[in-house]
Amino acid sequence: MEFLFIILTILGLSLFEIITSVDNAIINAEVLSTMSQRARRFFLLWGILFAVIIVRGVLPFVILWLALPGMTPLEVFKATVSSGEEVRQTIEHAAQVLLLGGGVFLIFIFFHWLFLETKNFGLRAEKFFHRQGAWFFALVSIVLMIIVWFALKQSEMLAFGAVVGSTAFFIIHGFQQYAEEQEKKLLSTGVSDASKIAYLEVLDSTFSVDGVIGAFAFTFSVPLILLGNGLGAIVLRKITISNIERIKRYKFLKNGAMYSIFFLGLIMIVDGFGYHIPAWVSPLIMFVTVGYFFNKSGADFKGLVMSLKDRV
Repeated sequence: MEFLFIILTILGLSLFEIITSVDNAIINAEVLSTMSQRARRFFLLWGILFAVIIVRGVLPFVILWLALPGMTPLEVFKATVSSGEEVRQTIEHAAQVLLLGGGVFLIFIFFHWLFLETKNFGLRAEKFFHRQGAWFFALVSIVLMIIVWFALKQSEMLAFGAVVGSTAFFIIHGFQQYAEEQEKKLLSTGVSDASKIAYLEVLDSTFSVDGVIGAFAFTFSVPLILLGNGLGAIVLRKITISNIERIKRYKFLKNGAMYSIFFLGLIMIVDGFGYHIPAWVSPLIMFVTVGYFFNKSGADFKGLVMSLKDRV
């Protein structure tokens, strides 16, 4: 049963990494198309090693260490690779601050997408919320106020974790907006391949934060996070150079990613308040949500093809 859970967790993490990084893959593909073959090979080899080992391997460990100030880095490392039930419970109990902060971070990402970002409307309600974009900042402020109010009843550190999650959202969002502006300059000016590679690595690190934080809704095991997210990152790099145009056709994949982020954020918030959610719930929600929007995208794409054939 434990082996089945490990496989389910790895697959869930990989799928989550892939769908939350589709936008990043599209940007990568556009920038790579302006680079030499040698630079592309360099990025795809060393870029994968950096993305997997440094970003998706070290970053989860660092985040967990910061959330456990009473433990040394060595103790945190030993705990994350240990399979003991007592150690696992110790980490999960002490990491409530991380869970609540991560949950706030993820639901803010979802609401920003729902209210402000340009999207393909997969559900009717999405168009309504998009028209109410001016309410985004009011809504997330009220959500944060309510979460902090209840968190203060348990501990000040728990409330601080919620504030850190909201702060992290605005910092990361600012970096991502800046990256979008830089992408336009890279594609329109004669920037060197070395500069483009450096830009893509920084961009990948920024976009990977969503996947790394969301991974804690699945597990606190850094080796599993490294394996699952790393596998997803490798698959995504392969898609970047081979089937990126096909991926674009599935226009509701981003919707599936955002609703998955929302549900995982809720799970982390509930866990952060001390109400344990079974470990299998996160992967199950991932597969159901993404599966629904993937199927919806496929049906929509098939309908488009049939309509074009009828016109011909």
